[in-house]
Amino acid sequence: MRDHGGNLDSAAALFGGAVEDWLDLSTGINRVPYPMPPLPARALTALPDAAAETRLLAAARLAFRTEAPMLAVAGAQAAIQLVPRLTPPGRARVLGPTYNEHAASLRAAGWQVEEVSELAALEGADLAVLVNPNNPDGRRHPPEALRAHLPRVGRLLVDESFGDPLPDLSLTPEAGVPGLLVLRSFGKFYGLAGLRLGFVLGNAEDIAALARMAGPWAVSGPAIAAGTVALADRDWAQTTTARLEAEGPRLDALAARRGWRLAGGAHLFRLYDTPDARAAQDQLARARIWSRIFPWSDRLIRLGLPGGETEWARLDAAFSAGTQ
Repeated sequence: MRDHGGNLDSAAALFGGAVEDWLDLSTGINRVPYPMPPLPARALTALPDAAAETRLLAAARLAFRTEAPMLAVAGAQAAIQLVPRLTPPGRARVLGPTYNEHAASLRAAGWQVEEVSELAALEGADLAVLVNPNNPDGRRHPPEALRAHLPRVGRLLVDESFGDPLPDLSLTPEAGVPGLLVLRSFGKFYGLAGLRLGFVLGNAEDIAALARMAGPWAVSGPAIAAGTVALADRDWAQTTTARLEAEGPRLDALAARRGWRLAGGAHLFRLYDTPDARAAQDQLARARIWSRIFPWSDRLIRLGLPGGETEWARLDAAFSAGTQ
């Protein structure tokens, strides 16, 4: 099984308590979700129709500031599994360390995969993959640096799953150019990951091919209805971005009190360097707070931002319970 956050059942099995007892800060999913109004009954009782999907894509184009061809999928993860099938397998390079599903999905589709640590090392790949801002360290690459790579690779896949608060970092406005694919997630920023909604943007030929692979009704009626409402609400998006910008330093201050050093992060998560990541995770877990550590580092721990003062107080108390 590949390593992910969100595995509260495993946390509960190791440390006790019911899943409902836990505060999950392991995923980087917004814990103050979009206040979704009641969905129309038809979203649950009827197959999704073309008109509903058209409205969803119109809202997504508004949110992502683009006119590029776009396909709605069941989460960005669905696109990650489809993209390797667009062309015959070749040489893929993934800028890492990053979200591990990119390399895993490519290998499963027969690609030769190399993880590289510098942007320049992507050059020459048949498919180059990067996450911007990166998960888990928040590393960012300006659009002009990524544009420069387009003629140097066969195809460039940019995963912007954590990019909603950073519109000026996004390549969505130019995603229609040949050789560029951009992924966007809905569930993370809007805090509604269970709906399973995401988008892939690219040129018309690539999007048509991906649509054929995805098949009919690739996105559920409730996800279409919820996404249409939430993506059109730009006031909520602006307010949420401002809140996250203010709360990141608040989390940094709590971590610093424990002697943890900020190692990176984005609006929805922070990455810290600790003397012992496993011990840090275990200490939080005893307070029923789940975090994310990584098999490739014994020092780094990632925390999502708490949602609301009750959760902040709970994390504060856990940090105060002992010293690392």
